[in-house]
Amino acid sequence: MFFDSYDTPVFRPPSEARSFILRVTRGCAHNKCTYCNMYRGVPFQVLTEDEVARQIEAAAVHGRNSVRRVFLADGDALVLSTPRLLKILDALYKTFPKLQRVAAYSAPKDILRKSHEELVELREAGLKLLYYGMETGDDITLQAVKKGVSGEEAVEAGRKVIAAGMKLSMMIILGLAGKPGSKRHAAETAKAINAIKPTMLSALCLMLYRGSELLDQFERGEFEPLPPQGLMEELYSILAAVELPEDHPCIFRSNHVSNYVQLAGTLPKDKERLLGEIAWSASELGKIKDWDVYNNTRY
Repeated sequence: MFFDSYDTPVFRPPSEARSFILRVTRGCAHNKCTYCNMYRGVPFQVLTEDEVARQIEAAAVHGRNSVRRVFLADGDALVLSTPRLLKILDALYKTFPKLQRVAAYSAPKDILRKSHEELVELREAGLKLLYYGMETGDDITLQAVKKGVSGEEAVEAGRKVIAAGMKLSMMIILGLAGKPGSKRHAAETAKAINAIKPTMLSALCLMLYRGSELLDQFERGEFEPLPPQGLMEELYSILAAVELPEDHPCIFRSNHVSNYVQLAGTLPKDKERLLGEIAWSASELGKIKDWDVYNNTRY
């Protein structure tokens, strides 16, 4: 369900398909990542209390008892002050008696700005899941794509979420460092995963989106993307180096539209099976002789 009539793009994780999408901001406060065009041309805006209240009221009219999950949009709802978020959470749980959880995207700098006590307070108020696009644990790649944080800060952000008792769904992007930086990106990303121990881990494949700086870099000959086989080899390197404890299982998925191969399992239990499937997929994808990077472009 979505009830904001303002004509700007709306994005949500695949797992929030049945959620009430409550827009509390428009656009992305950072909006500088070179690989992303989601909110290019969308001026960042914090919605007023009345605008948020109208959406909640509309959803209640649609079905007060049908709302079980809420996703706070747009790109980084956690940029809101903690008191403002607590007020929104309070309104949601008072309005929807069967509400089970509230989730949101979270940029690393937004997480780092919150204290441990604030994150705990938000979790206790019902913000139970954060989606965090870490993308990579590699300093050089993070700087190149203008993520706004270092590798150390990227890890700290993820660890803060886990320490606060929230669930963390973390995303990485295969191919983000291109062919020259692939091994470094894989090694540092695996280290970051081991340090954070996310609840869920999703591997996406780099898409060269029209309107993104990274596509412009490719067209100028400044970025060399990985072919499909290389993307799977990079994923193999990452998962082979991931060592998570049995008592802290992590759900792994590669079910985004960008993925060449759909993979699903739980780490560490399914690690060997996943590695076998990835190795087979890399071999099969290696048979593609005339790969065109523009097939991986989104307009």
